[in-house]
Amino acid sequence: MLFGRKKRKPITIPQKKVKEWKYTTCNYCSTGCSIEIGLGEDNKIVTSRGHAGADVNRGKLCIKGILEHELFTSPGRGTEPLIRDKHFEEFEQTTWDNALDVTATKIKEIQQKYGRDAFAVVSTGQLLTEEFYTLGKLTRGCIGTNNYDGNTTLCMASAVSGYKRSFGADGPPGCYDDFEHTHCFMAFGSNLPEQHPIIYWRLKEALEKRKFPLIVVDPRVTMLAQFADIHLPITPGTDCVLINSMMHVIINEGLQDTAYIDAHTQGFDEIKALVQDYDPKVAQHECGIDEDTIRNVARLYANAPAAMSIWTMGINQSTHGSDGVANINNLNLITGNIGKPGGTSLSITGQCNAMGTREWSSCSGLPGYRYLENADDRQEIADYWGIDPEFFPKQRGMAQTDIFPAIETGEIKGMWLVATNPMTSMPNTSRIRKMLESLDFLVVQDVYRDVETNQYSHVYFPASVWSEKEGCHTNTERRVNLISKIVPCFANSKPDLWIFNQMAKRFENGKKIKFPDKAEDVFNEMKELSKGQSYGRPRNLDISGMSYEKIIKARGIQWPYRDTDEGLKGTPRLYSDGIFPTKSGKANLIPVKFFNNNEQPCNDYPFWLNSGRVVEHFHTRTRTGKIGNCNKFSPTPYMEMNPDAALALGIEHMSYVRLTSRRGDAVVMVQLTQRVAQNMVFIPFHFHDCVNRLTLGLLDPYSRQPAFKQCSVRIQPVDQAEAARLNVERRSY
Repeated sequence: MLFGRKKRKPITIPQKKVKEWKYTTCNYCSTGCSIEIGLGEDNKIVTSRGHAGADVNRGKLCIKGILEHELFTSPGRGTEPLIRDKHFEEFEQTTWDNALDVTATKIKEIQQKYGRDAFAVVSTGQLLTEEFYTLGKLTRGCIGTNNYDGNTTLCMASAVSGYKRSFGADGPPGCYDDFEHTHCFMAFGSNLPEQHPIIYWRLKEALEKRKFPLIVVDPRVTMLAQFADIHLPITPGTDCVLINSMMHVIINEGLQDTAYIDAHTQGFDEIKALVQDYDPKVAQHECGIDEDTIRNVARLYANAPAAMSIWTMGINQSTHGSDGVANINNLNLITGNIGKPGGTSLSITGQCNAMGTREWSSCSGLPGYRYLENADDRQEIADYWGIDPEFFPKQRGMAQTDIFPAIETGEIKGMWLVATNPMTSMPNTSRIRKMLESLDFLVVQDVYRDVETNQYSHVYFPASVWSEKEGCHTNTERRVNLISKIVPCFANSKPDLWIFNQMAKRFENGKKIKFPDKAEDVFNEMKELSKGQSYGRPRNLDISGMSYEKIIKARGIQWPYRDTDEGLKGTPRLYSDGIFPTKSGKANLIPVKFFNNNEQPCNDYPFWLNSGRVVEHFHTRTRTGKIGNCNKFSPTPYMEMNPDAALALGIEHMSYVRLTSRRGDAVVMVQLTQRVAQNMVFIPFHFHDCVNRLTLGLLDPYSRQPAFKQCSVRIQPVDQAEAARLNVERRSY
């Protein structure tokens, strides 16, 4: 967004002659849109479009998907492996064999000197599922470190934790089709029009066919809040108070689904006792929503024939993220809104294949939602891979957000970063910089050589992007779809699967474990491992009936999809039978007592800082920042500020200001808007050297996910000419 521009130049996409269309799946957010890539007369990619026959997007794409074909030739891509002895020295080009040999040798040296867990691997949510499975096989089965995690800890760990605590296993129970059947829709900290535009289009289409209440819980007047019937501008970080108060009303007025509670849940008495402390008369002073509105919303939700809740980072990125998810599940369980059309708890996933890493990467356990803590699971995977089960640790190691502080304490000496950029994605950037500088050895594997973290690496692996390789994604609604290889790998970059396979050959267990070269052969392994039972019941995560051919024909299939299933639709909803993957077969109702440990505005730092997305960009702009028509409307770090608050400080529209927190500072441009309250500012999180210099990074005790959303800042005017110069330098980076 360029503020003040009077003559905006709209995006223009000239018509291009296409000889052939190739099928693939979008590699940005978790919506899972099917895409067709157009090849011109010279077999070069010229355009892209949505696939009209795909159920997810039905021909639609957002701006990122429309322009995704430009990724293949975007600037800054890695062309050759690079190596150097020390930070900040000039890289030297090297061969793949040498880069892999040096890396394997350094890993072994660190592990021999300091122990196996002194080397850490941190992955992403943007690889293909077959690559995640292979990386897990390499890390768990060959390298043997227990300090292995993905950057999905920064976005979806609280959803995973909440699902496991409530239902016994991860996996969103609902689907997009629930929009067509719900009678009440409640969104917590989710701004669909800008975060997931195609999912919002599905919701909007459902609303046009059949009107139902749209309730949005968000401190900011987001685009979705502007379209809502009821907007609840909640005090940041107090969602659990609101939900407890809603349940107080529902239970005390006898609006709960007693038959469902008795048949399919356990722990209701504890919930009933807890919520007595959250009378709306009291809760309103903590969550900022008046008692009459709380009662009205609670009655709307409980009386609806089917009601559903969605959430995104507004819930997850909090010190109460896991509790917030568990409490949303509580709300839906006591009203009987799990497993039926229009009734669900549906987390809207962030990255394109965050579900794939949750399912198959072995970051938090072993493949297929198996647990390191379970001896039978360790034995089963060890037997399948052909190694000693004693090679596996008996419990999960550190999450990503604990791995980085462990560098400071000397526990972690080396690290391999795969398609993740902590210099822009982790909270408290200045602290992260010092950590990376102190590592004995750092490997960065990324599509782009110019990612900020590569400043601190010793070895750089250039990876291939998107449809330069083949494999699957799993989207928000558990739909497995295929990425097709459309063009050769750029320069001497390599698919991540190839890199992992080559590295495995350099470890002893890599000679015992089979590492297939073809993605489809890896997928067949995953199919075999997806079968079986948990607590004497068939696993939910069963993809044994799928094949690449079926996936393409169906334009994606939702799991579970067993080898005994017929047709191509898969299973749209989990727990429709009321049976959950717990020992008792019942869902857990979890009492959530709210303790306010958020950083609060004060005299020195009087403003809440909130962060979120804009539609043009994806995460840290590593990709979209290089796409001209994505970058042109949001090239500049900016913050939204209330005009009355700005007037009191003498701050003008489109001027630059300095934001300062207890951790750092950042210079941004000001947009004056009534979308934020007088004691609040909002910054898109996409810009490097900006919002994460300020964030708190306090962790959720269950999920270890950082609280990106709640911290306090002060605002000061700065020299405008100097700020403008710095902004030009930032944009040219």
